[in-house]
Order: sequence, then structure tokens, then C-alpha cells
Amino acid sequence: MKNIMQASGQRWAFWLVLFTFLTGCEQELDQSPLDRFDSENFWVSEANTYLALTGVYRGNIKIKGTETLPSDWWSYAGLLFTEFATDNAYDRRGDNSAFHKLSNGTLTSNVDILNSYWANSYAKIARANYFLENVGKVTFNENRKKRFNAEARFLRATQYFYLAQFWGAVPLVTTTLTPETANKVAKNPKAEVVKFILDELTAAAADLPRHKDIPNPEKGRASKQAALAFVGRTLLGEARYTEAAEVYKTIIDLNDNIIDPDYAGLFQTSNENSNEIIFSSQFLENLAANSMNQHFFPAVAGGWHIFCPLGSIVESYEFTDGTPFSYTDARYTAADIGKDRDPRLRYNIIYNRNIFKNLRYVTHPDSAASPDQLGAGKQTTQTGYGLKKFCDEGFSGNLTNYGGNLPVIRYAEVLLSYLEAKLEAGQPIDQALLDATINKVRGRASVNMPPVTETNPEALRLILRRERRNELAFEGIRYWDIIRWKIGGEVLKADFYGAPFPGAVKTKIKGNTPDPFSRWYVTTRNFRPGVDEVWPIPQSEINVNPGLK
Repeated sequence: MKNIMQASGQRWAFWLVLFTFLTGCEQELDQSPLDRFDSENFWVSEANTYLALTGVYRGNIKIKGTETLPSDWWSYAGLLFTEFATDNAYDRRGDNSAFHKLSNGTLTSNVDILNSYWANSYAKIARANYFLENVGKVTFNENRKKRFNAEARFLRATQYFYLAQFWGAVPLVTTTLTPETANKVAKNPKAEVVKFILDELTAAAADLPRHKDIPNPEKGRASKQAALAFVGRTLLGEARYTEAAEVYKTIIDLNDNIIDPDYAGLFQTSNENSNEIIFSSQFLENLAANSMNQHFFPAVAGGWHIFCPLGSIVESYEFTDGTPFSYTDARYTAADIGKDRDPRLRYNIIYNRNIFKNLRYVTHPDSAASPDQLGAGKQTTQTGYGLKKFCDEGFSGNLTNYGGNLPVIRYAEVLLSYLEAKLEAGQPIDQALLDATINKVRGRASVNMPPVTETNPEALRLILRRERRNELAFEGIRYWDIIRWKIGGEVLKADFYGAPFPGAVKTKIKGNTPDPFSRWYVTTRNFRPGVDEVWPIPQSEINVNPGLK
């Protein structure tokens, strides 16, 4: 919704503060006591209603300064930092990072990010409820009003999607509450919440415009495809694969979206409104900026290098002929880990001696003169690797004032999810289906990986999951995939390593056992199957409302 921010300027900022006040509360489920504001003086025009809707979209997403705790599921800390809980990335802040606790066997109800996600979800739900209860007071074009309603219902339902996927049973609040009522709400069964999500998203999709009908100035507003994509995600999460396949096929048949030939540009301002992007969080330099560059740039470029890719994801990328990577393969060279590899490795990850913003990125542990020296502490890599995806080398302003968008759903995910749904539903898989899904993703011009021809379900499942991991790396999807596939005990109960540095004087090993490939030891995770798939309700909420325990 960049156009709203640009057109509204200071009015938008004022409304955001005001709306936050109206829906703020001492306890997260205390929804908008209205005795402090004469709402009749606000709900009088379409323009004001549009501003209110903008406030629902923006929620609590932090728009100034760096973000250390999640302010929204669609802020960079809320979405991308979940990668720290996976086999894809490590939080430079160390093993005590709250995100690491999601998967290292130490998850408790006191982990602070749980309260951040919970509180901000219900704050956004409060905004949506308040909007839906008041929009009917305003007289304006009925078709536009239907669209506004659909957008608010979409935003509310997506918050419940995340709550249900990670917590399961949660309070289902659809009206504003008094503080007294809020502190006594009970959890609804997950099945009831899921039904609400599906009903709301389906209804919203019916009244939302198609992707192709949203003009450029309105990019960032929800489309029919965005609502349907979250229906598909919900059905995948509930293992309702036949229904999920039908929904994803609907998106495909609309034929509004593409696989963009330029993979790297999708994560830069140069191509952020590509028709591959189905839905994204919108940011704008100076008015509603984010601090991704500050957090993600390497130290040599003035960044804090908080995002450290693990060797596990680097090793997941195939050689260019489609064969799996191996340290024993003759094509492997430690001096250039991306040589003869899937191009997405180099688009997503920087490694020792790469050039970043015309500066040499040096991570070798023996390179004492480098600000990015592995093992040197401070704001330097902890794995030997750095993030390339989302790091805009063309940006030259204040690193905390970046206007690049954050993709939430891409068409590539839709195609891969459609194939997964067909596969897990036990439906026939043929070459035509592979070419229409996974091979479209692999075959984009800037990637051009060999087509998949495997149709055996067991073998294809492994290929598809690897493709999904490699294509969607660092976009905040991997953790959810691990949870819903129930593979945490396989992939998150292990030792994790970083880059290989054969012959290095400075090394880090686990115990007394050197790694056979001279990789830097990073951490050990101890995911607890049967426990860590469901988040505990934040202790601060239980203290106020013991019925939530």
C-alpha cells in the first residue's frame, strides 16, 4: 500500500499513532475501549475509512529503527528471523537467541518472542474487529466497501492462520472486548479456528480483486490470489491435500501470475512488484522504512551481520547438472563453494572472498584484518557465510531507512505447493505436471537448473522438499515446513556447521573430533519431537488469565 503512505504523508503517520492508541491495551486481548475517542467524528468519509484500513494493514510493524523482537508476522524480524530456528540459519546473537530456543530443546512459555507474536497478533485482530464493526457507518460506493471489508477479513484470518499453526487452540475473538471480558476468554479448539480461517478467507476471496486488476499504485493490497494462497497454506497445514490441490489449481488457472526470469531481483526494489509476488509487506524510504540492510549487511559494509546461513543450506544446493552436492565430488572447491552449483546459492548467500558493494567480504578465520573474520566476535559472521537475498547492494542511504518490500507469498510457492498437494493426496504424477510446477521454478532464466523427471512418490518427495527449501530459502517458510512435515526430530536434532576452511590455523570443533571437511562448528540443536511442534501460551498471558494454560 505504498500509494497510501505516499499520498497520505503525515496524515497516515498521525492515523497510525491514533489507531494504535485506540486498539492498544494493557493486556493483549483487551480490545479497544472506545470511551476515550468520539468515533462518530471519524467514521464519516471513505477517505477516513481508507486510512483506517491502512492502520489494519500496518498493525504494529515497526517503521523506524531496528527491530529486535517480532512486531508482526510480516515484519522482517517476525517473518525472516524464524529461519534461525531451522537448519537454514544461525542468529549471530548466539545460542541464547530466543529464536534458537524454538528448536534447541529449551522452549518454555517465558521465551519473549512468544509474547511478541501473541500480543501483536491480537492487536492486529483488534484493529480488524474494530474496523469491521464501524465501516458500515460510512456511506460510499458499495463495491469499494465490500472490498474494504474483504481486506479486513483477510488480515484478521491470516493472523489466526499463524496462531493456529503454531499454537493450535487459541481464543477466537471476532468482536471488541472490554478488559474484564478479555481477561476471561477461553481457548477455542484448533478445528474451530481452522474452520473460521477457511470460511473467512473463502468469503474474502470472493470480494477481492484479482491480482491483474490491482493497479501499481495499489500494490500491497490483498488480492483474490493472496486469500486463496492462505487457504491453500491452511489446508496444507491440516494435511487436507486434495482440497489444497483444488485451491492451488484455481490460482494457477487464473493465470495472472508468472515465474519471473529474474530471481535475485525479486528481493530488491528493482523488481519488488513483479507479477510473481502475490502478497508482500510494503515499505517506503523516509515514511515507513525498515532496517533490513542494517541487520543483514556484513560488517565490511557497515551492517550488523545478524543473519548467518548454515552450512546445511549451502550443502542443499545441487551441482549445475542436478546431482546432489558432496564434499568428495571433484567439482567441489573450498575456495569457491558456489562454483558449478545451483545459481540460487550465489543469489542467496555470500561467502569468503565474494565482492559485496565493491568491497571484499573476507570471513576466513585466520584473516585478522577483516571485520567479518569468522570467530572474531562482535558483529561478524558466526558460520563463515552471509546473507545475499534481501541485501540491496544498490542502496546507499541510511541502513535503517530502507524502503524495500518483504515478499510474503510468491507464485513459486504456489506451484511447489500444488505439486506437494497432488503428491501427498496420492494423485497421479506425470511429466506434464512436473513441467508445469517444479520445472517452471527450476527453469527460470536466471536459474536454469535441469528439469526433474522423477515420478516415484517417495523419491519425488525428497526432491520436492529440497527444491522448496532451496527456492524459498530465508523467506520465513522453512520453520513452518519442518513443523507441518513433522521432521524436526530428523533435521533439528543434530550438530550444525558453517563454511569449510581446510588448513586454517584457527578452528572450532565439537569436543575433540575435527570435522572431516574442515567445517567450522557452530551449534548443536536438540529439538524435542512431540513437544516443540506446538508453542506454549506466553506465561504473561497465563498470569492474567489462568484459563489459557
